[in-house]
Amino acid sequence: MSGTVTQMTETLLAQLKSETFVLLSTVDAETGGPTSSAISWVYALNASTLRIAIDHRSRLVENIKSNPLVTITVFGEGTVHAMNGRAAIALDLLPNIPFKLCCFDISIEAVRNALFYGAQLSSAPQYIKTYDQRASEKLDGQVFSAMQKA
Repeated sequence: MSGTVTQMTETLLAQLKSETFVLLSTVDAETGGPTSSAISWVYALNASTLRIAIDHRSRLVENIKSNPLVTITVFGEGTVHAMNGRAAIALDLLPNIPFKLCCFDISIEAVRNALFYGAQLSSAPQYIKTYDQRASEKLDGQVFSAMQKA
């Protein structure tokens, strides 16, 4: 994928409709500087909209409320995708979750290949959850269900 497009490819869309992790970059509300965090509660609503859920205790919530410009970085399709967009609150409090989560929709304005020239990812990064597997699956199920209904 070269150049700039405004929608995700079918492969990237499929990846973001199942459990994956991304890097969320925001502008820090206090310092005005860039900040980046890995998140896994991300879901593609369609080719031009992502939905994310963030714990209300996270600085990311205030960052996005102060400045809605965000970048989502995704590792997939043999490359690194940087998706720039604007976030807006979809639901300030997701229901039926054991703690307070804020749900944002991100309108994608640009999708770029962010991997340096002449490189290709040989594999996508993988992660494992280090806490109770059953609790993790239950919570993820609750969050993704609530996100899809928001």
